[in-house]
Amino acid sequence: MATFLYKLGRLAFRRRHFVALIWVALLTLAGVGAASAPAAGNSSFSIPGTEAQKAFDLLEQRFPGMSADGATARVVFKAPDGQKITDAGNKATVEKTVDELSDGSEVASVADPFTGNAVSKDGTIAYASVKYKVSGMELEDASKDALEDSAQHARDAGLTVEIGGDALSAVPETGATEIIGIAIAAVVLVITFGSLLAAGLPLLTALIGVGIGVSAITALAGTLDLGSTTSTLATMIGLAVGIDYALFIVSRYRAELAEGREREEAAGRAVGTAGSAVVFAGLTVVIALVGLSVVNIPMLTKMGVAAAGTVAVAVLIALTMIPALLGYAGRKVKPAGQKSKLLGGARAERNAASGKPNMGTRWAGFVVRRPVAVLLLGVVGLGAAAVPAASLELGLPDDGSQPVSTTQRRAYDLLSEGFGPGFNGPLMVVVDAKDAADPKAAADRVGDEIKGMKDVATVTPAAFNKDGDTATITVIPGSKPSSTTTEDLVHGIRGAGADVAEKNDAELLVTGSTAMNIDVSQKLNDALVPYLVLVVGLAFLLLIVVFRSILVPLKAALGFLLSVLAALGAVVAVFQWGWLSGPMGVEETGPVMSMMPIFMVGVVFGLAMDYEVFLVTRMREAHVHGEKPGQAVVTGFRHGARVVTAAAVIMMAVFAGFIGSSESMVKMIGFGLAIAVFFDAFVVRMAIVPAVLALLGKRAWWLPKWLDRLLPNVDVEGEGLRTAADDDRKDPDENRELVHA
Repeated sequence: MATFLYKLGRLAFRRRHFVALIWVALLTLAGVGAASAPAAGNSSFSIPGTEAQKAFDLLEQRFPGMSADGATARVVFKAPDGQKITDAGNKATVEKTVDELSDGSEVASVADPFTGNAVSKDGTIAYASVKYKVSGMELEDASKDALEDSAQHARDAGLTVEIGGDALSAVPETGATEIIGIAIAAVVLVITFGSLLAAGLPLLTALIGVGIGVSAITALAGTLDLGSTTSTLATMIGLAVGIDYALFIVSRYRAELAEGREREEAAGRAVGTAGSAVVFAGLTVVIALVGLSVVNIPMLTKMGVAAAGTVAVAVLIALTMIPALLGYAGRKVKPAGQKSKLLGGARAERNAASGKPNMGTRWAGFVVRRPVAVLLLGVVGLGAAAVPAASLELGLPDDGSQPVSTTQRRAYDLLSEGFGPGFNGPLMVVVDAKDAADPKAAADRVGDEIKGMKDVATVTPAAFNKDGDTATITVIPGSKPSSTTTEDLVHGIRGAGADVAEKNDAELLVTGSTAMNIDVSQKLNDALVPYLVLVVGLAFLLLIVVFRSILVPLKAALGFLLSVLAALGAVVAVFQWGWLSGPMGVEETGPVMSMMPIFMVGVVFGLAMDYEVFLVTRMREAHVHGEKPGQAVVTGFRHGARVVTAAAVIMMAVFAGFIGSSESMVKMIGFGLAIAVFFDAFVVRMAIVPAVLALLGKRAWWLPKWLDRLLPNVDVEGEGLRTAADDDRKDPDENRELVHA
């Protein structure tokens, strides 16, 4: 592989005009496609194999005009202080608003609060339920504008009016912190390279890669039913890995220049060595993201595949566009150790002349001398950070987790005030009485049994379809939707379904957004272990091929598990316990998003392997060339620690930039990934990894002979290039042939 990538790097350096033209053309094509495509909304949310989805499908079949998965809105009215909503003037305003809400081609139905028993007991709060024929993703802007205009007319008449439900769901905003994250990445690159031009190359290529990936996602959003958060995830991952991969190759290029090689040769060798590490690091990220499909949640699968596509683009750009841009830059990109005078070039030259070891060398030497102490400190520290993960509670965000500045959250609070906390998460019980002798009696018995259950506030009478064989019963829990008490109630109703089926020949199903969230959480929990086995297993095999070792990949996997557990502990502490919730902008604590554990396992594992591959391949390269194990660790850190540190800080800055998002899911993902990168890069890879390798010595690189013969030689370290160079020095004529190959 190293030889192929070496030739590719040299080709891209020589044919830089052609390479740059290709990537600019791809960016333009993707941009035109995105500009002409309709805006992405919220992806349709279906969970195959769950009871809630089965009930939705049954409702679509038996209640054809019901639009069970259509968008909904609850327009909540509150009378001014000292008045009631039933007062003549206020009542007239509400009724006028209901008439306005009924207009629109996408409106399926509107329930009048005065005829539908939707007025609070104290008479101060009422709500009108609006049902749409299409899902929230498909709802046109005109329908959303009409909804907001109707509410504003009622506000102008003196009422407090807020809108809940999914009809007004919007694309999440990331805010200014995302720009700050990119700015921090730029500063780190300038400090690392000591050159504004060299620092600009990774940023430029990463932005081009993300531009192509996100534009392609936007262009295909309508066709593939991609949600608004899909492009956010692709941006988050694409920016991070795009900068890192380019950073690895530019850094190696400067190191090759420092050894006296010509620029084209240095570009070829940088792509042949660091590029090989980039390919395998990218493969681990792609495996982890595509592996999310095993959960069998279409939305999660699409998010993973789209982000994996952006990562693949980042790898290709790093292998081709970076050497092309290095060709354009010429002598403006300086060899390693040289900086512009403005950025401390004179001091760097003095340090190099004096032979003073860099920080990475000094740190590695310290770890090699005291491996047991460093190992224990790292493991105990991560263990302490992981303690909160023991009280992890999972759920999916609802309007109650929205910022208080949103109308959805204010509507949620008004409904809780007027009708109780469980009113925001009604359960829909579907009774399939097609085979029952007396469908009405069967449905009545179901309603009576549910009324006697704990934590049930209200049970509405059964409403049958036209054929009279299927009924829906609305159950209002006594607790809020995200509580464990409501979850127990859902399981209790479903447990009673077996007795109903046996006695009445009727099937009982529980659905609704609350039940769907519970089913999603359960599905994600059930899929976590199989997913972990699949992703870690495949990456373990891949790392065996890369490092030609058993213990090094095993150590990498165990270290990753430590960092993920510690990161989950930090997420629980902030988003569930409320520690540092103010600075993080967390206005409402509660259960951790259900997909967070499995999502962190997938993404963090892939990203963690970036550092593992880049840092440890340098160590293996030194070991293969005859250095003792301890010295190989120091050599790996001398060449790789500065780059890995810069890459980790950049990735943390990019992820942390998404903490400013208005979407709670994006905020949590940004924080979780940023803290996971910190734990993995600075505790696991920078401390635990060298300590373990120092303790293992030569045993770290042990591989059974039979397995060594079976494994392909991918030559990530570029040994083939070094051997070829040695041969070329013996025969100058052959050297000329190699250069022109």
